[in-house]
Amino acid sequence: MDRATGEDRASKMKGGLPGSAEKGIRVPIDRSVNSYRALVWRQFCHNRGALFGLVMIGVLIVMAVVGPSLAPYDPVDMNLMLALQPPSSMHWLGTDELGRDILSRLLVGSRVTLLITSGAVFFGTLIGSLIGVVSGFCIGWVDDVLMRLMDVLLSLPGFILAIAVVALLGPGTINVVIAVAVSSVPVFGRLSRASTLSTREQDFVMAGRSLGASGTRLVVQHIVPNIFAPILVQSSLNLATAVLTAAGLSFLGLGPQPPAPEWGAMLSTARGYIISAAWHLSLAPGLAILFAAMAFNLLGDGLRDAMDPRLKER
Repeated sequence: MDRATGEDRASKMKGGLPGSAEKGIRVPIDRSVNSYRALVWRQFCHNRGALFGLVMIGVLIVMAVVGPSLAPYDPVDMNLMLALQPPSSMHWLGTDELGRDILSRLLVGSRVTLLITSGAVFFGTLIGSLIGVVSGFCIGWVDDVLMRLMDVLLSLPGFILAIAVVALLGPGTINVVIAVAVSSVPVFGRLSRASTLSTREQDFVMAGRSLGASGTRLVVQHIVPNIFAPILVQSSLNLATAVLTAAGLSFLGLGPQPPAPEWGAMLSTARGYIISAAWHLSLAPGLAILFAAMAFNLLGDGLRDAMDPRLKER
């Protein structure tokens, strides 16, 4: 009797029924509960706009990676005899005022634009999130100093701040990356600070602190993973802003210098011919900037809807 009782108890601990140890009956374990990543991906796939944006971003990445090798002409090769040619079988998008192939410059310029955009958002996210986490976790004079610095940066429009940084450092690709990154730092600083303030009061963080966990361990293992979702969404949305800011700086002549192809610089050159017969000069770079910004916005909206727990049931 005692032996049967012990086996029944053992079977219960293993998830079985009383007597299942003797009969060899196993109760199946329910493994239908999806992980958080699977739920986010399922919700994301239900958003057609987000999928369209993801496909467009994939096309842009392919253009940036293999586009320069597939360019039919040298993007800086000038031929004044073919200047301002309309689209034809030889030049699918026509030629510019110096006889350069627009399609080749568009493909090569995609790499420059995406490198500037991704680099600026990466460094802006990294620096801004670090400032916000430190400010939210270390309440006191550290928080006051860092947030007053963010207030100063937020008092200026992002594009004006980027122009000021480039004017201070000088035009160039690297300086544009720095300028766009600096203009996006206060956004991520404020967002990560607010998320850190709400997370640091959760029970699991208080429990870790009561067990003697160091501040670094609490930040790395508990706070950062729980504020990753809003930062990721904001990063994807900020990519669209970075595309427009980088193109605007190049449009003003503060970006990559000629003869380097860049979408904003191409659009700046085309403005002098926009009312003439050479309408194709502004069409290609303008549509490229439009589709890039729209793709990143659609992706950001899809990630926000998929990662927001309040929208799961809906």
